[in-house]
Amino acid sequence: MAMRTEGPVWQPRCLPSAVSGHPTRSDASGTDAEEGAASGGSPPGVCMRVWLLRGGRPSLRVRSDGAHAVAARDEPPPELRFRRRIRVRRALAELWASRELVLVLAERELRARYKQAALGAAWALLTPLALMLVFTLFVARLTRVETGGVSYPLFAYLGLLPWTFFSTSLSVGGQSLVNNANLLNKVYCPREVFPLASIGVAAFDVAVATSVLAVLFAIEGVAPAATTFFAPLLALIQGAFTMGVVLVVSAVLVYFRDLRHALPILLQLGVFATPVAYGIEVIPERFRVAYSILNPLGPIIDGYRQTILLGHPPRWGLVVPAAVSAVIVLVGGFAFFKRLETGFADVA
Repeated sequence: MAMRTEGPVWQPRCLPSAVSGHPTRSDASGTDAEEGAASGGSPPGVCMRVWLLRGGRPSLRVRSDGAHAVAARDEPPPELRFRRRIRVRRALAELWASRELVLVLAERELRARYKQAALGAAWALLTPLALMLVFTLFVARLTRVETGGVSYPLFAYLGLLPWTFFSTSLSVGGQSLVNNANLLNKVYCPREVFPLASIGVAAFDVAVATSVLAVLFAIEGVAPAATTFFAPLLALIQGAFTMGVVLVVSAVLVYFRDLRHALPILLQLGVFATPVAYGIEVIPERFRVAYSILNPLGPIIDGYRQTILLGHPPRWGLVVPAAVSAVIVLVGGFAFFKRLETGFADVA
């Protein structure tokens, strides 16, 4: 039985003139040509490097007598498509060195997104504002929402801001690799810079939409509570969770294009599965910890409301499990992305 090694090996093989298109120098074993290929050169029409996968399927099949060569399918074998070992320190160093590229890609995406729009960046605040009006007219009237004494428009809009950040990051970043397929084949850079640039796009949209929140505070005659200083911690947890999800979705979408059509539907369902239009009190108390692990956005949105509107600290019993889940999603998403990235250029 043939033994399978851990990965592919480079071995030079001589191809006949019928395959290579050039006359061979010898019908013998081609030792000179093999030495040329092994030393970095490649005599035209004589030798070329091919992947020989022990126990797997080679990209070129050559008979032992050298008489015929049969080309196999062109798509890369699993050993080349999926990375087996991930050098974390090297990957993080390359990503840090490419931090300016992330900003450039985010700026380019923003310019392309609002260039042909008559209202321009105003759409960044119109979208959550329209959803707030819908929630106020229908959800608040049809159901009894516990807001802690805060007006429902302010309650709902504060929940829409973190959801807008997540949904924009996912919708833009999920398709970033497919939309930048030409750069994947031409420019060497860490592939994760493309989905991570969507975080910058989402941050810009939320920054613009925050102006409406300031207006709502002025209309209601209230100010952010003193416990608002907890908000950056919540934003950090939210950013970690969002990055992990975006990395996973962008990598999967390269191989399964149907996901790009299902993604908007999933986001529409997600806004109702997350306490955006309602409070987390709707979820039975015995299920809240499990819910926080499965959907960290729930306790994060509740934490924003507790700290900014109500003057209470976050519910640590829910925020801590959400933070642990967010870190797991980020680390797992990064590892998953790096494992699949070697095949992006072949299928994007």
